[in-house]
Amino acid sequence: MVFSNLIFLYLFLPVCLIAYFFCPGIRAKNAVLILFSLIFYAWGEPVYLLLMIASAAVNWYFGLLIERRRKKIFLILALVLDLGCLAVFKYAGFFVENLNAVFGASIPVPQIALPIGISFYTFQALSYVIDLYRRKIKVQRNVISFTAYVTMFPQLIMGPIVLYSDVENEINERPVETNMVADGISTFICGFAKKMLLANSIGAVWTTVKGMDYAAVPAVTAWIGILAFTFQLYFDFSGYSDMAVGLGKMLGFTFPQNFDHPYESRSITEFWRRWHMTLGNWFKSYVYIPLGGNRSGTARTVINLLIVWFLTGLWHGASWNFVLWGVYFGVIIILEKLFLKKWLEKLPGTVQWLY
Repeated sequence: MVFSNLIFLYLFLPVCLIAYFFCPGIRAKNAVLILFSLIFYAWGEPVYLLLMIASAAVNWYFGLLIERRRKKIFLILALVLDLGCLAVFKYAGFFVENLNAVFGASIPVPQIALPIGISFYTFQALSYVIDLYRRKIKVQRNVISFTAYVTMFPQLIMGPIVLYSDVENEINERPVETNMVADGISTFICGFAKKMLLANSIGAVWTTVKGMDYAAVPAVTAWIGILAFTFQLYFDFSGYSDMAVGLGKMLGFTFPQNFDHPYESRSITEFWRRWHMTLGNWFKSYVYIPLGGNRSGTARTVINLLIVWFLTGLWHGASWNFVLWGVYFGVIIILEKLFLKKWLEKLPGTVQWLY
């Protein structure tokens, strides 16, 4: 499977880029981008291809309604459809399982396969309708251009989450410049090396340690496994993000940075400002600030942070493990905000980093 994916990648990217570069005009380029994005998505999961296309079409149409009539009802309907679709495919089974556990019911648990990338393209579509209602962006009247934004394959699977405002100008006009393409190739190669050379090799160490009998694993071996998992996760995720950013540059887009040396952080708050930065910015812009942020006193700030981190955990996965993981970090960040960070700043930098 890995071999076939690599063969597909080696064939897909050159053909896509050649077809893209030789297309005259931005509309033709956007059409080619949609075509190859759908091919890329269909290679991994053809079943839900129409779902992604429908998401683009529905949000484009609601964008037109919001622009013409400026009524909140159209924004609410768009949010209900987007979040409802995400809830059905990602959380229906989790919800029914908990319903059965709490009330002793025996409702059949729906076995719905999770569409690839649905969390990412749903959040991108949400950013469009919300920012349009806030009048932070202009409406996209061309359905081809908007579909190109939603289905764009470089960052479809693992991010970064690209807001419409990030590429508003580029989706309508983006010259193909040699320097930008060269920079994109360099960034892509670095990301590819992170995944193939570092993440895969280090991941093999973690897989070996994980398969051992925990009761008999020596402490040193356990720590090697922990560190291997830590770096495998980073190089895999940041490597994919670098590949996406690099591909974006080759196509004329400037995607936002998703990682900024997170393991150099000296607090948990700083770590989450450096790790999966686009997800943190999304929750800050569309959840934390609308809830009031830190403008309504300490108690309300604590509640807002707990809500954000509860949702962050839930976004990562439909299980209580992820929810508790999110709340865990939320509590630490709250403690740092209240008093812990002031104490940490008085300590040597190395101690802060070890913490």
